[in-house]
Amino acid sequence: MTLAIGQRIKPAKGWKRGFTLIELILVMGLLVIITSLAAPAMSRFIRGRALDSEARRMAALIHAGRSRAVSEGMPMMLWLDEKRGAYGLEEETPPKNGDRDAETLAVDESLEMAAVNAAGTAAITFQHLPAIRFLPDGTVDENSPRAIRLSDSRGHALWLVESDNRMGYDIEDTDKPE
Repeated sequence: MTLAIGQRIKPAKGWKRGFTLIELILVMGLLVIITSLAAPAMSRFIRGRALDSEARRMAALIHAGRSRAVSEGMPMMLWLDEKRGAYGLEEETPPKNGDRDAETLAVDESLEMAAVNAAGTAAITFQHLPAIRFLPDGTVDENSPRAIRLSDSRGHALWLVESDNRMGYDIEDTDKPE
């Protein structure tokens, strides 16, 4: 069988034309280049999301603590274990069998947290840890930390700052709380 120039060989029945090895290598090379360019930006995005997500999770627990104090008519404590990177919520004076609704959460290991008290105030503690005390009337005890600082390894920080009416904490994206 002789082929003229430009004439194509017809594939056998049942055989389909696919990609050549060269085409597959080129596509894989392009994917590697695109991934290597996008990976650093993606990792920065994910780290930033961890800080934002943790601030929102802590704000939600603060809201839950205030709600529990009002609904159960007893003070609630939101404690902060800065060294272990954990925080939680439980009754100030739990029953003998413990607080069934107590919660303990771990901070993302790439983040740090710190309680900031107003100058000249005695800090509230719960089990020797800094704590926010929610009163049954829905307010935050005046000796509770004024702010909580969450920061990542790059030095970016989000603050949970006590609201002016002492009814909760607001998230602020500033270098220092106002």
